[in-house]
This record gives sequence, C-alpha cells and structure tokens, in this order.
Amino acid sequence: MSITAQYIVQQLTQSKQAQIKTQGTAYAPVNIALIKYWGKRNSELNLPITDSLSVGLKTLGTHTSIALCDGQDHITLNGTLLAAEHPFSQRTSRYLDLFRTVPSMGFVVDTKNDVPTGAGLASSASGYAALVLALDDLFNWQLDKTQLSVLARIGSGSASRSLWDGFVHWHAGEQDDGMDSHAIPLTQTLPDLRIGLLTLSAKTKPVSSRSGMKQTVEGLSLYPAWKNMVDTHLTQMLPAIEQADIAQIGQIAEHNALAMHATMMSAYPALCYWLPETLATLQTIWAAREAGLACWATLDAGANVKLIFAQQAQSEVEALFPKVQIVQPFS
Repeated sequence: MSITAQYIVQQLTQSKQAQIKTQGTAYAPVNIALIKYWGKRNSELNLPITDSLSVGLKTLGTHTSIALCDGQDHITLNGTLLAAEHPFSQRTSRYLDLFRTVPSMGFVVDTKNDVPTGAGLASSASGYAALVLALDDLFNWQLDKTQLSVLARIGSGSASRSLWDGFVHWHAGEQDDGMDSHAIPLTQTLPDLRIGLLTLSAKTKPVSSRSGMKQTVEGLSLYPAWKNMVDTHLTQMLPAIEQADIAQIGQIAEHNALAMHATMMSAYPALCYWLPETLATLQTIWAAREAGLACWATLDAGANVKLIFAQQAQSEVEALFPKVQIVQPFS
C-alpha cells in the first residue's frame, strides 16, 4: 500500500476529537540549517535522504492565526488578502486539504513573516511550523512536538525543525510511513553565537527548493557524493556544538553549504541560486577571514547569505557589513 500524507494526518489526528476553538494562534521561529537538507526519498511525505541540523532564530519567524469558515479559504499574507489563484494561496490550501473534516470546511488564515517570503531565508519552514501549531491550537488536538514535527514536515521538510529554538537535529528516519522522520532539539546552548542575515534580494527565488531538489537528485550531477558529505559533516558538527566551538561550527557549516551549491551547479541543466552580489559577499568574507576576522558563511537555496560568528567579532562584522541584521539565537 502506498502511504499518503492524508493517511499520516488521519493517523495522528482522528482520535483527537475535542472542542474546536474559535481561533488558533501560533508563532514559530525561522531556522538556519548548518547541515543542509537537500534531496528526498519520498516527495509526497517530504522524507529526506539525509539527516540535517539547524539553529532556530527565536526572535524572527512567522505569526499565524487560523479560524474556520464555510466554503473557500481566505488567506492573508503580511496584511494582504491573496487571490485564490496566488501561488502562496494554492500551496497553503493544498496543505489545508489534509485537515478538512468535510469538503465544505474552509479556513481563514492570517500569517505574517518577519523575513522576506520565498527568498531563501527559511520563511516556508517557520510558515508551515506556525500553521501546524495554529491548527493544533484550533482543533485542540494537544499533539506532542514530535507528532507536530511530522505534520510540519509534510508541508515543508525544513519546517520539521522550526518547532523549537536553538540547535535542532532532524533525523531522516527509515520507515516508509516517515513516522521516525522528525526533528529533536539538542540541549546545548551557545550564548556567544551570533547569526547575521544579509538580505541581498527580497525577491521570490526563480526555482523553488522542491523543484531544485528534484532537478539535482534526478539530473546528472555530483549528488551521489552528497550523502557521504553530510554524514561526515554531521559527525564533526555534533561534537563541535558540545564543545561550544564556534569556529569549528562555522567552518563545517560553510563547507556544507558550498558543497550543496556545488552539487546543484553540477546538475544539467545547472542550478544556480547565486546573484553576482552573493559571490561578491562570499569573497569579501573570505578576504576578511584571511585578514583575521573569525566569520563564516552559509547559504540556503537562494541568493541571501547568513553569517556565523562569535560575540567578540560583532563590531568587526557590523563594520564590514553595515546592513547586516544580527540575531542572538541563545539570548
């Protein structure tokens, strides 16, 4: 039997009959992947080929409220009511289809992102995580975070990690139904860690992560080497976090990000999310590091760059990049 997303949702929620609230509300943080998720073994359930690891930015994320209505969904993004044919509305409504108990059930969704939507700054991760948390509040399921991580993953793989602040490890799992593919928070904290966001472009990226993964995995690319790369980086990253070694964390994260983008570029047709400003920013970071600045870069599927550094380097980073937005994940 082919296991569907609808089946998983029913397994997790059908026995959770409770008094439905007038409205559900939630907040979920953006997460920045230090070990990337790129490639799926099951596209419908968003089951990854490898583990991944991230750090949540608790002061940046998505705020979502949801209520029931009759008929068509009403979806508002950042204060603008979207048409039903808008791509964001279509994606959201397709996901909400999994939770409609009767065909006439509609949803009123109001969601606000603290970062640009669809620009490679993890808005889909925080967005689907916030939506799942709001649904749990609305329907009063009272699911645990592991179960909610599974539901969020079905919407967007990286959303499985946005249920928590701090360091989070998403285990790829092995089961066909994906019930063992969920995230788990790590206990380590790192108060000196800083993440800098450089928004080089707020435009929606031309190729979605979902399409980009498919193109990379199925094309003639270097992808077969990617799993071994991730396994190696993960075995290095976990002790680096335990030892609070920000330099080692930064080095591994930068290597992992560049390896992911190199794998994309090796596909045919090639997939490149970078803009000229992206490469110029990386070259600026590398030159500054040669001169002694302890700062590293990571990039998701998009043109924007994230910086990894310690509190002691903050003034130098701000001088180098005056427009950087600095976040303290463990403030």
